[in-house]
Amino acid sequence: MNIGAASDASAVSQRMIRHYEKIGLVPAPVRRGSGYRDYSDADVHRLRFIANARDLGFPIDDIRALLGLWSDRERSSADVKALAEARAAELGRKIQALEAMRRSLVDLAGACHGDDRPDCPILEALAPK
Repeated sequence: MNIGAASDASAVSQRMIRHYEKIGLVPAPVRRGSGYRDYSDADVHRLRFIANARDLGFPIDDIRALLGLWSDRERSSADVKALAEARAAELGRKIQALEAMRRSLVDLAGACHGDDRPDCPILEALAPK
């Protein structure tokens, strides 16, 4: 199938498919005599795997490792679990940081009168000291 069909079947944009090929996450597909890329069902399956991993927030290097583990039938599931747990821990740290930012913004917004006066604790907090 051509790149458009592979994109439709995998729900990965053509631009991202080309990017994944360029960085080696997806092997370059065979080319037809016309020069068009010809993707297989296995390529589409791999693209879906990558998209699912991206949806879970895995960075490219972890996806590369997951793809290696996915294709290694001799792998230990402990290796896969370790990557998932490390990603979950990183997401937990990001959630805590985002929650702290949200609390700060809520506090600042609560301290702001929101009226016609020019005094604004939000801007005062953002201004360099």
